[in-house]
Amino acid sequence: MTDESDVSAEAIESLLLGGKRLFTREDVTAALNIPTEFADRVWTAFGFAMDKTDEPLFTADDVQALQLVHGLDEAQPEEFEIGMARALGQTMSRLAEWQAHHIAERMRAADSPDLAQMLQAVQRVQILIWRRHLSAALQNALSMGEGENRTMAIGFVDIVGYTSLSRKIGMEELDDLLETFETNAFEVVNSRGGHVVKTLGDAVMFSTEDPVAGAEIAIALQHLSAEHGLPPLRVGVALGTVLTRLGDVFGEPVNIAARLTSSARPGTVLTDTTFANAVDDERFFFKSVGPLNVRGYKRLRARSLEPNRKPANVTDS
Repeated sequence: MTDESDVSAEAIESLLLGGKRLFTREDVTAALNIPTEFADRVWTAFGFAMDKTDEPLFTADDVQALQLVHGLDEAQPEEFEIGMARALGQTMSRLAEWQAHHIAERMRAADSPDLAQMLQAVQRVQILIWRRHLSAALQNALSMGEGENRTMAIGFVDIVGYTSLSRKIGMEELDDLLETFETNAFEVVNSRGGHVVKTLGDAVMFSTEDPVAGAEIAIALQHLSAEHGLPPLRVGVALGTVLTRLGDVFGEPVNIAARLTSSARPGTVLTDTTFANAVDDERFFFKSVGPLNVRGYKRLRARSLEPNRKPANVTDS
């Protein structure tokens, strides 16, 4: 067992930062011949506070990171570089928080491995998984024409009554609840060819280009409550043209799916009519629920989605 208090900040930085903090803000901008304002914006976009004193803040690796971002594609405007830095910072910050939590837990175990060994393994796995995701994403991006819009089904699943529930249970129980919810939601979405866009505390946002897969995902998500002892869940799905940008998705289907989710009763799935009309599969049944009066849409036409329990060989008389 490792006492985490025995691991100093200096030891952690030595293992992870690749060297000492030797360079000031002025050293970096002078060495790279870049404007101070640009360096400040990139560094804060990465998710770090910029110390504007004369204290050394940057390691040699930090300087290289700034140089690589600045020189990645000189044909692109500065805002592209800032946007990329922000996307990296947001993604890596969340990943690092999760990794730090689990590494700290592992260090408290009786058979805890050496910290350096754990970090080396985590870094290796991270690179391998990133390469596989990048391979798939790059192939998908290159298969699309320049400026081509994408038609996608966008969905949300959220925990009904989460706010009041979070006030009644302890932090450890809440952590277990969210872990169970997110783990199983990810498994449902990914195993059916969908993509988890992001998590939003008590909700998970997902996307798929196949409406039938979207219906499969929605029904499976709705069943998670009974299968894993979760509170009631509700799901909303909409289909339409979206903009994908830096790992996020934007457009009217996102807004409609969010409104449908908020309007759905516990344990149900609501979709828009565009999605319902696109799902040509006898396993699913859509029923009109009438127009909804929600924020931004006075008469939003919606359908409830349910498994079709009628045998395939039975027809209406």
